[in-house]
Amino acid sequence: MTSTFLSRLLVLGALLTTLVAAPARATVYDAELPDGVLHGPDLCQHAPCAAVLPEATRFSQRKGEPAYVEAYARGPHGGGEQVVGYVFLSTDVVDIPAYSGKPVVTLIGMDRGGVIRGVRVLKHSEPILLAGIPESALLKFIGQYVGRRGDAKLEIGSDEAGTGLDAISGATVTAIAENQVIARSAYAIGSEVGIFTHAARPPARLAALDGTDDWQHLLDEGSVGHLLVPAAAVGMESGNGPYLDLYFGYLNAPAIGRSLLGDAPYRRLMGELKPDEHALFVIATGQGSFKGSGFVRGGIYDRLQLHQDNATYTFRDTDYQNLYRLQAPGAPGFTESAVFILRAKQFNAAWPWSLSVLANKRDAAGAKLFTHFEQPYWLPSRHLEGGRPVLETAAPAWQRLWRARLPQLFAFIALLAATAVLYSQRDRLVRASTRKHKPWISRPRMLLWLASVGFFGAVLKAQPSITHVMTWVHALLFEWKWELFLSDPFIFVFWIFIAITVLVWGRGLFCGWLCPFGSLQHLMLKAGQALGLKRFQRLLPKRIHDKLRWLKYGIFAGLLLTSLVSMETAEHLAEIEPFKTTFLVGAWNRAWPYWLFLATILGLSMLSERPYCKYLCPLGAGLALPGRFRLFGLKRKAECTSCHACASGCGSHAIDAQGRIDQMECLLCLDCMVMYYDDHACPPLVKERKRRGAHGQPLTGIGADGYFIPIALVRDAPSKRDVQA
Repeated sequence: MTSTFLSRLLVLGALLTTLVAAPARATVYDAELPDGVLHGPDLCQHAPCAAVLPEATRFSQRKGEPAYVEAYARGPHGGGEQVVGYVFLSTDVVDIPAYSGKPVVTLIGMDRGGVIRGVRVLKHSEPILLAGIPESALLKFIGQYVGRRGDAKLEIGSDEAGTGLDAISGATVTAIAENQVIARSAYAIGSEVGIFTHAARPPARLAALDGTDDWQHLLDEGSVGHLLVPAAAVGMESGNGPYLDLYFGYLNAPAIGRSLLGDAPYRRLMGELKPDEHALFVIATGQGSFKGSGFVRGGIYDRLQLHQDNATYTFRDTDYQNLYRLQAPGAPGFTESAVFILRAKQFNAAWPWSLSVLANKRDAAGAKLFTHFEQPYWLPSRHLEGGRPVLETAAPAWQRLWRARLPQLFAFIALLAATAVLYSQRDRLVRASTRKHKPWISRPRMLLWLASVGFFGAVLKAQPSITHVMTWVHALLFEWKWELFLSDPFIFVFWIFIAITVLVWGRGLFCGWLCPFGSLQHLMLKAGQALGLKRFQRLLPKRIHDKLRWLKYGIFAGLLLTSLVSMETAEHLAEIEPFKTTFLVGAWNRAWPYWLFLATILGLSMLSERPYCKYLCPLGAGLALPGRFRLFGLKRKAECTSCHACASGCGSHAIDAQGRIDQMECLLCLDCMVMYYDDHACPPLVKERKRRGAHGQPLTGIGADGYFIPIALVRDAPSKRDVQA
């Protein structure tokens, strides 16, 4: 097999996978839904309602707020029609964005007992479910909800009762979002139709505080909430200021209402309110508007929502009052303002709630997208008689996931720590080895490769990817959410380890020792040797390698730039990484271009050392760049500039003609360091050994570490002949 053929085959395989993979898309990805599904009065004329409530024979039109559909069937013994359940669309109830920033449009059926009878995803925009996870995984996930009550504790991850839901492997964030969609929708509709009842909460008793406060005090104590929406978050230019800089608060509390409105306006407003009515103020500046234009067409302020528990409240034009000024000293100016009246008996001011603003932006194709920005609010204790009530809140989903996998997490961290300690002792290991006999290096690395492939990759599915890098870039530029990165504990810990070790030693410790796919390639090389293919194993000529190695950097830059324009397209192109096919999904669950590309890489890996790592891996390229600023490099002698012994045996082609080690390409196999200390392999040391022997000088001595080494190397610190690569 020629080197030219090897390189062409790799590149051709990558292009084939990314271009031909399009037919393997999930059928509901960005599906075109009829307007009748999303907004029409007859939902079931356009949506498969019978699929989520099979016993029903007829369905009503949309009714209620939020909207649902009643399902009817004949009674027993030929009796008349009766309601057997309810069908509802998730976007009629909640608007929870998933990983892509768009909601998963889900149709749900629930019987009169509150049991979920069927779930059907009509549309999603998750790139990970398009490029990496088969649609069958999504169907398997939502199938877990069938037979569960809508008011049950529907949570991701195992629990003591064993009732937890399994996440979608490799798409935990999507699973968490879809879980919230189904759980909150089912509970909201069940509550609306009377299936589920709320536990009675004591009504809020507002403290009759005297005096007034200035703006900064109200803001600092949380009596005034602040929601800032950067312009970049909605795809607008930042030069004209934020999209929305919004302040809001609860006016019924006497000290807050009097401070903001003044005594007379506050008393007048409270006199107008009926029991179970609540007044809120909202002011804002910026390029956008919290009022929108829906109140002009339909009387609804569709950009503003209030959320408490599973309930969502909107405001109509009849709930609006003008707000001309704020009396609190230090209050900011504003370009838009309102006092909204919330008319809801179930709203309780003593408990937390949140205000959300709906904003629209356009994607790369010019299509309008909607996104929510939410800010929690809880009335400070001093405004409530007896203080705030005690909350019984469940731990966040990511915390439950971490607790559920603690034993595996401890083992994972222990292996990472052991690897770092092992590598930190590299000088002792290489001095105890020779070029022909390297047990202190080869045996631990072989065990780590096996652990990386079997435990890290196959069991934990902890394979870092360029998609993580693209997601971080987006989070840094637009909106950082810790929950997004904490949802996979192993990937989170792995990236912390990578970040530290790349800056200390370069990318080689991860890429050469711990990367699951890189380890798999090296095991395939060893398998090729065991099968008698060693005589066919070759490296590309150095001159060709030096050109092809830049290909991975071009791929990395292309993916990163593409992700800034279209994350969806970048996720497609990221299929140049075979990691999902290898560990997350499995070749048997993917279309033929994916497993053919994987088989090509593994086949070539039996004939050449890590071809994918050296020429195509965008993740390796991304880690190589910060690795240039590592703290510690490998040692070189002054004679290395003219001696090419190490370079001829470097499987990474990381040593140039001047004997310098390119740490961006080095995978830290340490073969060159074994030779560096071997006085029977390193030409300068061989020459020195022979010279000392000819003059009757001792050939060996005992170093500070206790090993027998050539006398020229007896030292506690590097000699003047040693330099770092």
